[in-house]
Amino acid sequence: MNGLIKNRFAQAAGCLSPPLLSAVKPYFSKFEYSAQEIRLRVNRPLAAVTSQQTFFFTESGGLTDLPCGDVITVSRDDIDAVFRRICDYSVYARQKELVNGFITLSGGHRAGICGSAVVSDNKVLNVRDITSINLRIAREHRGCADRLFSEIRKRRGGVLICGEPCSGKTTVLRDLARLFSISDGLAVSLIDERGELAAASLGKVQNDVGLCDVFDGYPKAEAMMQALRCMSPQLIICDEIGGEDDAAAIEQCVGSGVRLIATAHAGSQAELFGRKNLKSILSSGAFSTLVFLTGRSRAGTVSGVVDLDERLAA
Repeated sequence: MNGLIKNRFAQAAGCLSPPLLSAVKPYFSKFEYSAQEIRLRVNRPLAAVTSQQTFFFTESGGLTDLPCGDVITVSRDDIDAVFRRICDYSVYARQKELVNGFITLSGGHRAGICGSAVVSDNKVLNVRDITSINLRIAREHRGCADRLFSEIRKRRGGVLICGEPCSGKTTVLRDLARLFSISDGLAVSLIDERGELAAASLGKVQNDVGLCDVFDGYPKAEAMMQALRCMSPQLIICDEIGGEDDAAAIEQCVGSGVRLIATAHAGSQAELFGRKNLKSILSSGAFSTLVFLTGRSRAGTVSGVVDLDERLAA
């Protein structure tokens, strides 16, 4: 597909301040496929994180695995400059994302934000005095879900993909969207609340999600209802379910006979079934298959496929 992203590490690094970008730029090729995150902390070393190792950039133009010596330190000015860039120089416009702790960037990358919360009535209204920014690099690996696709296409009912952070849930989900919409020719509605799956920018999809109908930026529950009303989907795909609104919308999808594939944060069965906000969803009949991913060290690798009905009956 034309216009798809090439060097994703370079794209994510593009929001760095000029001094930090100068230090990182010589390593665009090295980290093109391996880096998972770029981490910035005030008065702490600039770091690139892979699944195996954390690298620190040095003043002499090198890399080290030790956070000491002549490592490049992130200044307050660096943090402020990066924060302005990831907000497109309009913090107010990104307020809703900011209070949730992250901002989605062009290309589907996610900037996690850490600072001092402004709280009222037990709700976070704003975040100020930013101290840390974590640039999580969105990856697209076409073909990574081939084996899983062959397994779950034979099954009935919905599929819930579970894994810890950085285990590759979004990457696998994106590839499944492509496969189901092209290889199986299904009418797929892709719910992309945070812009990480399709990475739509100015109405143009930057990731290969096949022939999906993309609901970009919609709240998940509202997008599911919109899809049911106007797109006649055979399959709805969405990332990171768990809210109360999600449960009601998922129940509507089940009642309409639409299959669901979604993800949830859970590194194990015990963790999944221990999440109170997922209990009603797990017992709703929306999902019949659970897929567990290995973890950060082998992102996108399936460790097990579980029949949910058997698990609930046990």
